[in-house]
Amino acid sequence: MLLQVNLFTLIWTLLAGHVSCCDYFESMCGARGPGDIIIGVLNACHSKVQNLEGRIKPERFNCTGFDLTSFVETLAVIHTIDTINDSGFLPGIRLGYLVCDTCSDASKGIQGAIHMLAINQTKPFGCDFIERPLVKAIIGARYSEVSTAVARLLGLYMVPQISGTSSANTLDDTLRYPSFLRTIPSDVHQTHALAQLMAHFKWNWVGVISGDDDYGKAALNDFVKYAEDANVCAAFNEVIPHYLGHPESNRRISEVATRIQSSSARVVLLILKGQLVEQLFKVMISKGISRTWIASDSWSQYQPVAELTGINTIGNVFGIRFITGPNPGFERFLTNLSPGPAAVNRFIEEYKNLRFECTTEVQQHKDCLNSRPADQCPLPDSLKLKSKDACELPDPQKANDDFLVHALNQTYAHRLATWSIAYALRALLQCNATMCTGERDLKPCDLLLEIKKVNFTLDNKQFYFDKSSLATGYELINWVKRLNRKHFEVIGRYDVTKRTLSIEEKTIEWQTPNKTIPESKCSESCPPGTFQKISTTFCCFNCSDCEEGTYTNVSDLPNCLKCPGDTWSLRGWKICHQRNESFLKWDDPFVISLLVVTGIGLLLLFSIFIIFLNKRHSVIYKVAGGKIVFVMMAGLAVSFGAVVLFVSKPTDDICKARQTVYALGFTLSISCILVKAFRTFLAFLLDMNKQHMLNKLYKPAVIVVSGTGIQGLICIFWLIFDAPKVEHEISRQSMEIVLQCNEGHNWGFGIMHSYIALLASICFLLALKGRKVPQRFNETGYIIFSMIIHLFVWVCFIPIYVTKIQQRPAVQASAIVVSNFGIIFCHFFPKCYMMLCKKKKDTDRQSYLKNVRNFSISTISNALSNTSVSSSDLENSDKEIDLTDTGASTPISSRASTMTIQAESHNTGISSSHKIRQRLRAKSL
Repeated sequence: MLLQVNLFTLIWTLLAGHVSCCDYFESMCGARGPGDIIIGVLNACHSKVQNLEGRIKPERFNCTGFDLTSFVETLAVIHTIDTINDSGFLPGIRLGYLVCDTCSDASKGIQGAIHMLAINQTKPFGCDFIERPLVKAIIGARYSEVSTAVARLLGLYMVPQISGTSSANTLDDTLRYPSFLRTIPSDVHQTHALAQLMAHFKWNWVGVISGDDDYGKAALNDFVKYAEDANVCAAFNEVIPHYLGHPESNRRISEVATRIQSSSARVVLLILKGQLVEQLFKVMISKGISRTWIASDSWSQYQPVAELTGINTIGNVFGIRFITGPNPGFERFLTNLSPGPAAVNRFIEEYKNLRFECTTEVQQHKDCLNSRPADQCPLPDSLKLKSKDACELPDPQKANDDFLVHALNQTYAHRLATWSIAYALRALLQCNATMCTGERDLKPCDLLLEIKKVNFTLDNKQFYFDKSSLATGYELINWVKRLNRKHFEVIGRYDVTKRTLSIEEKTIEWQTPNKTIPESKCSESCPPGTFQKISTTFCCFNCSDCEEGTYTNVSDLPNCLKCPGDTWSLRGWKICHQRNESFLKWDDPFVISLLVVTGIGLLLLFSIFIIFLNKRHSVIYKVAGGKIVFVMMAGLAVSFGAVVLFVSKPTDDICKARQTVYALGFTLSISCILVKAFRTFLAFLLDMNKQHMLNKLYKPAVIVVSGTGIQGLICIFWLIFDAPKVEHEISRQSMEIVLQCNEGHNWGFGIMHSYIALLASICFLLALKGRKVPQRFNETGYIIFSMIIHLFVWVCFIPIYVTKIQQRPAVQASAIVVSNFGIIFCHFFPKCYMMLCKKKKDTDRQSYLKNVRNFSISTISNALSNTSVSSSDLENSDKEIDLTDTGASTPISSRASTMTIQAESHNTGISSSHKIRQRLRAKSL
């Protein structure tokens, strides 16, 4: 908006007649060549306007700072026009040119455009614009800031404008700039290529420095958008005034240099004009700061920067430039530089004066070199353009050398712009091989339509305008060390149609201490096994371990990868592996120990079997239970056999078998112990009525069969309605698939164990009641202790079984072994000891009966001291109770006990016997 106000203020000032057109435009354009059709050239042959900020009235612009790059680009247009004229491409038509200097300023560019649009530059500007101005098309300007302003003006009259360097994407807007065209791609492609370059080298934390002009602002906005898509973040974003004469430029450059030095970003993108980069690099070199620099197209081949003193200490520099091509004869044109016949070129004159004219400063430098070493005579910046032959040539304007050949940059785009106008003119003028029949004073709007339709071949390449830009691409260049300066080397290309970047990394020599690719990241690299967890921005992150079932096998992945197929990984793993099946294996140390103990148990049972078989006629054998001990051994052997079923890979059948085998085997043993406990309880029960009544229930075979049969029914119902089966227990925190038996809803498992616990508890209570039997032949203590062992083991087993799911098989197998050994040690070892180690007189029948008799006497004496016995009880006491199962070979009667009492009473006197009888009648034993 401000630009438009300035434009119309300028026009109004001119129209008001404050100054004559001749005075205002005198000597404004620096070069012209005669021709039938004039092509205008707007270029920044000077870098700035002197005292622009103090300008208060329309007066002549005083431009300073000769720009060698823009000068060569201007010469490329002039040389191409001369080539077209000499080739007869437009028969009978000669192209002329008018070159106006923009001095890198938009207002100065508008001034030049107005001059080109005038009917006759010798007339006042009061004459209005017409449809056929002197200049039919304009090539330029160099900077997007100037092109944007000029395009607004030229768009009013649809005068074609073609730029070979202005790449701001805002110029793609055909509504605001309908007559603007360019022979280079839009910055939309450049910024996308720059973002891809940074992503390729994994630079996700970069600094950005741009100018405050339209080109810098538009390029910055596009880069931020594409950088985010490429996971690249801006560590900082600084702006420098685009105008070189700005009073704040030096201060801002110093601040930006400090910002770069303090930042952790090791890569910096510079979207600036070359003169600003030159000033910035001087500060960086003086501070010894090295970074990796990314150059936009505006300075990617700027020779003054490449030739700075100390430029090789600045670090790697990568730039992006438009694809170039040959310009036949241009080098010869530069080495024989002259305006040409009937042409005027003040820019050539100024260049030759700067190059070859002898000045006092040149003479002083030469005198210094003659008297001092070269290192004591530094070359001032103002003399860097001077030839070593200065002050030795008689006429600077007639001198020439090859200096400009080394300053060749992107002149190919200007050649394309000139040829595109020529091809459009050929079509519009209806030219053939000998003549052009069209009207020469053509309308610029008609020429614009033809330019947009051109499709021509140059250097075996086809060119046409896609919307407003030629379909070309970019080249990625690397600034390579060459002596004390930088040399430009192409290392890659960007295809604008495919939007892909290709880079030849092998040709890059990295200027880092270890000669490797520098890193520029917000955070440290995340090693394999971790992923980047975003902290503040998406480029700043913390390294977090991959969760179970995921992995990363390379560094700096944003997300962990899922394990493929049936593989799995633990937290923080770099790779996935197959899970291992976990079960009790034969080679496991615990299993080996368990099987050894089980084998020892079976071996002990076999040894006990042999001992009892040999001592089957002894009283101890009969006291131990007689033939029932062999049944107990069989049950324990089966129970030990169940332990083996807990080893190896489980199947559904094994899961069913191991619980059933253990249940039946151990229940059989407990049922036999129940018989022994019940027998002992009955044998020494003093209440004769209860003894007589309970004696009817004492049927060993029935007890054993019934006790085991009930367990068998429990197991059958369990197997039918809720049978155990194999399940695969998979944990996220483990690399193992635990194969184990699922006992169903555990009601069958619980009932089975509860039934065994019930039998054990009954044995315990019966043994507890009969614990006062003769000590030498006492079974009750062993029964009590063995049942306590069993109940304690299985009470401890329950919480472990519930909480330690993976250890269930090992825990249950261990519990079975301990229970079995508890029975072996309590029931068989004492009897074996008595059979093998006791004297025969202590274990024969007489000794046994004597102990029973002594026990009966002492027990009944204690009872009679507190109890009266009725006559009916005494009569009942005469009835015989069969206690053969106690181990005696003949019945032991209650009468014998009574007789024993009487015999003992006789020794104390007849009177006491009478009292005892009275007490026996009062209360039954």
